Amino acid sequence: MPGALPSLLAWLAVLLLARARPADACSCSPIHPQQAFCNADVVIRAKAVSAKEVDSGNDIYGNPIKRIQYEIKQIKVRGGWQEAGGPGQPPRRPLTPAASPQMFKGPDQDIEFIYTAPSTAVCGRLLDTGGKKEYLIAGKSEGNGKMHITLCDLVSTWDSLSPTQKKSLNQRYQMGCECKISRCLSIPCFVSSSDECLWTDWAMEKNNVDGRQAKHYACIKRSDGSCAWYRGMAPPKQEFLDIEDP
Repeated sequence: MPGALPSLLAWLAVLLLARARPADACSCSPIHPQQAFCNADVVIRAKAVSAKEVDSGNDIYGNPIKRIQYEIKQIKVRGGWQEAGGPGQPPRRPLTPAASPQMFKGPDQDIEFIYTAPSTAVCGRLLDTGGKKEYLIAGKSEGNGKMHITLCDLVSTWDSLSPTQKKSLNQRYQMGCECKISRCLSIPCFVSSSDECLWTDWAMEKNNVDGRQAKHYACIKRSDGSCAWYRGMAPPKQEFLDIEDP
């Protein structure tokens, strides 16, 4: 009996480690919002209206895979114009703005459902389902009006975004998706190629990944193939694209 005690303790230790492992299973490296945009298949502005746990097939052992299914509503904005009159109406009738779902990147189809893992321990992303909180959501497409998000994807409340970030979603971030944004861990740090932008928020602002460059800058590819940070809400001038120091 005494000899069995060490074996029992060892077995208990294995069980404890197995239970603890999922809590450490999700680890995300900080990335600039533009990188998150470029890495995503779908980028939308939406709010979650309901959530439920669903089965998504089985794992290799035959156990059901659980996921959270969020029903969402994309936020509609005044993005175009259509005639107020119907068929046969005079062409000079006044025009009224048409509201369309706000999708910054993705398929020509509204997103209806978002899926994620059931807890943050396994990289699940929790959304408020009160229907009042608007989010910027970036993730992977699953087709047929569905997408998947993880804790490592860009999911931010719309109100927390800077005006520059909101403006950059329409075109500017896409202009730099062929560029490389490298996180500077400590000063000094240097670029290794001309198509690289150094992200220094982490080093300059005490490990802050939501600093000045994240809030106000986009890495833009210029006409000679080099990349440089661009600041501001206005579209980049042609002189900047034709190589002008930012």
